[in-house]
Amino acid sequence: MSHRELHRTDRIGWLRAAVLGANDGIVSTASLIIGVAAANADHGAVIVAGTAGLVAGAMSMAAGEYVSVYSQSDTENADLERERRELAADPEHELTELAGIYVARGLEPGLAQEVARQLTEHDAVGAHARDELGISETLSARPIQAAVFSAVSFALGALLPLGVAAVLNMSNMIPLVAVSSLAFLALLGGVAARAGGASIVVGAVRVLFWGAIAMGATALVGKLFGTVV
Repeated sequence: MSHRELHRTDRIGWLRAAVLGANDGIVSTASLIIGVAAANADHGAVIVAGTAGLVAGAMSMAAGEYVSVYSQSDTENADLERERRELAADPEHELTELAGIYVARGLEPGLAQEVARQLTEHDAVGAHARDELGISETLSARPIQAAVFSAVSFALGALLPLGVAAVLNMSNMIPLVAVSSLAFLALLGGVAARAGGASIVVGAVRVLFWGAIAMGATALVGKLFGTVV
């Protein structure tokens, strides 16, 4: 009887981009709002700064993810093209190389040779991509997916502290934006950890720590510059 197994590796690409985007959206926008508010700016200036940070950050995340992941994709494609050339030039050597990989993983030499032969007949490039290069469909680079998830998740993350700041007055903006943003970060860290099969507490504490440092640093900068001005 067959049974369905739940694995989480197929979530790595979009989960990494989404978590990174949302986390960065919350931290950078909340920090920007707190820093500008600490510099004695008025409410309108704080909201404008936060909105500008949202738009700029979302575009920056999309561009950065697209470029970096596309570079990974280019590298993968170059390696695959090299494998195709090597398979065409010396298929026997490539077959022996593949069998050697399976022997190193624990198969008997005869069985390893037979496995390598059958996989090569079925999909030679796919076998070398997976077992020699470590490239699989699950973990392969997807630039557009990463860019879209990063931009959208950043914007959604940034909307949380920006929305809180929009309904507050300046007298209590800094503490309430900080507390609510840390709560959002803890929730995000816990959800991301749960989706990835890790500890919810560890995931929450991890993002809380760095988020608190970022907000504290920008509050200090805003206070210092606001005092000087």
